[in-house]
Amino acid sequence: MSTWEERIEAVWAAASGEVVGAEIIARIDAIAAERGPDDGRAVFERAGARDSAGREAEAVDLYRRALALGLDEEHRPQAVIQLASSLRNVGELDEALALVVAEAQEHPDSPYRDAVAVVHALVLASSGLPARGLSVALLALVPHLPRYHRSMTAYAHEIADHDT
Repeated sequence: MSTWEERIEAVWAAASGEVVGAEIIARIDAIAAERGPDDGRAVFERAGARDSAGREAEAVDLYRRALALGLDEEHRPQAVIQLASSLRNVGELDEALALVVAEAQEHPDSPYRDAVAVVHALVLASSGLPARGLSVALLALVPHLPRYHRSMTAYAHEIADHDT
């Protein structure tokens, strides 16, 4: 028999490339129910299903609950990123910005730091600060460049001032 995680992953794998709808939500909910309503990981999966189906307002409350219940270091940053993204989509830009800024400051070496930066950039752009958003995205990209770190970092900092 497959583990709980394997069954969750199988649902997501089957849904890859397809529109997530009520069927996927129901399948995730059924598997999540095995762990009960107070399991952070189960609540996180339920949130992700709704988020993927475009039901961000429902997902927001579930992400918050999952984080409050506690998640491991693999899923906690994912929940923060996905919550911030959903908050952006429902217009809660201040809270989304606070989440990504805190995540970047508290976990600067996280394997999810680039994803945090992308959501940070999107939130800034949605907040009317597109140059600052571009700066954040460029600064996330700089470490991946084979050369030009110093100059591109300087340009990224310079462009951030264009929104002021």
